Amino acid sequence: MSLKQIEKILDEKLNDLKAKGTLKGEEKVITGIIEAKDGFGPRYLLAGQGEKKFLKMNSNSYLGLSLNKDVIKAEEDATRRFGTGPGAVRFISGTYTPHVELEKRLAHFHNRESSMVFSSAYSTVMGVFPQFITEDTLIVSDELNHNCIINAIRLSRPAKKAVYRHLDMTDLERILRENTGHAKRVMVATDGIFSMRGDYAPLDRIVEICKRCESGYEEGIITVVDDSHGVGAFGKTGRGTEEHTNVRADILVATLGKALGVNGGYIVSTNTVISYLRETAPFYIYSNPITPSEAAVASKSLEILDSHEGLKLLEGLRRLASRIREGFRQLGYETISGEHPIAPMMIRDTRRTSQMVKYLFDNGILATGLNFPVVPKGDEEIRFQVSATHTEKDIDYLLNVLKKFKEGR
Repeated sequence: MSLKQIEKILDEKLNDLKAKGTLKGEEKVITGIIEAKDGFGPRYLLAGQGEKKFLKMNSNSYLGLSLNKDVIKAEEDATRRFGTGPGAVRFISGTYTPHVELEKRLAHFHNRESSMVFSSAYSTVMGVFPQFITEDTLIVSDELNHNCIINAIRLSRPAKKAVYRHLDMTDLERILRENTGHAKRVMVATDGIFSMRGDYAPLDRIVEICKRCESGYEEGIITVVDDSHGVGAFGKTGRGTEEHTNVRADILVATLGKALGVNGGYIVSTNTVISYLRETAPFYIYSNPITPSEAAVASKSLEILDSHEGLKLLEGLRRLASRIREGFRQLGYETISGEHPIAPMMIRDTRRTSQMVKYLFDNGILATGLNFPVVPKGDEEIRFQVSATHTEKDIDYLLNVLKKFKEGR
């Protein structure tokens, strides 16, 4: 037996990815974190970069809770009490008190009957979709939905799928009306916050359209929202896109691994939905859960978020997000308006995007460039992500580097 033949094929595929510009290449390895000082936020050390310090502008840890001392202590205490891992799946002695407490807290936080924790938000979506999509189901999806939704639809093999133009509610309603009588059930799926752009789905209008069209489908229309970038970073109290639009989806999926600063994903819905999924979702049944200590950390993060301290973190986050967008505009760079801490800079040119990301790196700034075909041609961008651990001096340093780039210095 040998891998020689297949390795030739794999090398060809890797070379093809490189030619297309989608090869991610070697990962940058963080070797240490330098605490905030002198009015600046934390700095990061990377393997191969010696003592050079980097400002991290591409982190999903929007509230900075992964570095919060109380959150760290919660994990240490739970690890000492319950050990480092669950040792089994949930139904085979893998359920610990912190898992149950976290699920109760998540349901309460989102004002739902019940909640269920998975190992990640990606596995949550992959585990949930197939359980609601039958051979008589139409699935309708926003064209910019996250990869997890796209792959969950492929895994589910619905009777029919349709994609509506990004945030185009007229197109969504057209699809629902044109398919009346051709499916028993419809699932309308959307991101809450779209990770490439920081814009949000108009859930109020989506729900309104679904209600108008629901009578045409024997088993109704289910709305499913993945708000992994919204919860903890969007809305007055951090309850995400639902809070901002003042409406609830039938099923809400989100993550513990972004604003809440730990690991794992979850779903909130009715008691019946959650009970059904505990018995049928393979990504839940046959996979170890997050560790008891991670569950305890997530509960602590939720406690902080749902407090006066959390409101202050959110207020500061919105202020910094506004500062960076206004700075982009003053420098003549194009951005997308909004309150979310994802602040995209639209470059609209692959070569220039790559040049700018390299220039930022050379000046000690980590940022993510998104080029075609990851994004449509003409939508090339650099995605900056603001964190509550950033300071005004951090944002000003970034803007000053961008100014120098524009001036050719």
